[in-house]
Amino acid sequence: MLRLIGYFFGIGVMLALLAAAGVAVYVGHLTQDLPDYEVLASYEPPVTTRVHAADGSLMAEFARQRRLYLPIQAVPDRVKAAFLSAEDKNFYTHPGVDAEGIVRAALLLAKGGPMQGASTITQQVAKNFLLTNERSIERKIKEAVLSFRIEQAYSKDRILELYLNEIYLGFVYPGQGAYGIAAAALTYFDKSVNELTVSEAAYLAALPKGPTNYHPFRNTERALERRNWVIGQMVENGYVTKEEGDKARAEPLGVSSRRNGNYLFAGDYFTEDVRRELIARYGQDALYEGGLSVRTTLDPKLQLMARKALQNGLIKYDRLRGYRGPKSQVDVSGDWGAAVGEVKGLS
Repeated sequence: MLRLIGYFFGIGVMLALLAAAGVAVYVGHLTQDLPDYEVLASYEPPVTTRVHAADGSLMAEFARQRRLYLPIQAVPDRVKAAFLSAEDKNFYTHPGVDAEGIVRAALLLAKGGPMQGASTITQQVAKNFLLTNERSIERKIKEAVLSFRIEQAYSKDRILELYLNEIYLGFVYPGQGAYGIAAAALTYFDKSVNELTVSEAAYLAALPKGPTNYHPFRNTERALERRNWVIGQMVENGYVTKEEGDKARAEPLGVSSRRNGNYLFAGDYFTEDVRRELIARYGQDALYEGGLSVRTTLDPKLQLMARKALQNGLIKYDRLRGYRGPKSQVDVSGDWGAAVGEVKGLS
């Protein structure tokens, strides 16, 4: 009997070793042509060029991706806490892959709960910078191996910095898509990152799972629910007190409803001339990816006065020539900066 047990035990060990060897060969085959993770050391993202008037007010932005790079040292603790609570609470302790998170997500799914992503921030960096969005076992294996290697090569703060500056966080209005937390803070709240409140930071941290799912105006209730969940995680993880969490949850989303923030549209033609001049001097790549900061000579008050004078002059000229009434009505208030009532008052 003992010999029979020993025989089957030996067979089991042999099969286990063969299976392990097979897995090792398979993983080795998948990972022999992995992307070079060392490129992350010299990563320079495309950054938005901003054009300012003489008084420093923002006139225009030019970019292929709306992004403002922010070193990790400049990111407030409450903002880091919000993203860590929402995306990877064990970030500073796991080696790149969070076994606890994988088990937790699997158990929740087995109980009939919603499917939760178990990817760590490091895995998201590996995917966003080095891999594709393909949904397959092969890609997940490559992602895990790259994550281990990235953790060995870079500090946790460097990995978090890459993540916070690369992640896509959606838009309030089409054409204003934000990449990274600095651009997102301006897009959603018309604020710099260090001005964000706990509730605002929590809302931004709610967006990586699907910005359109938590759009502040189209899906307000879902956005509030997700933001409040993030705040709850911040309380649970000890980043904010219960009182601070309750106060933050009671606040509205507070997203800015201004389509273009503080942009000065009275200088449209002027900024177009500036754009052409910058391309002529530095090239398109520098303009749309180089993060130039341009201070012009335009005086906003004088520009608005000049535009108003032109508007009034054209209206006066038309009246003197005998206004014949409109052939069709077009709302030009957005172009002229005039109230609709002023335009309609001519008829």
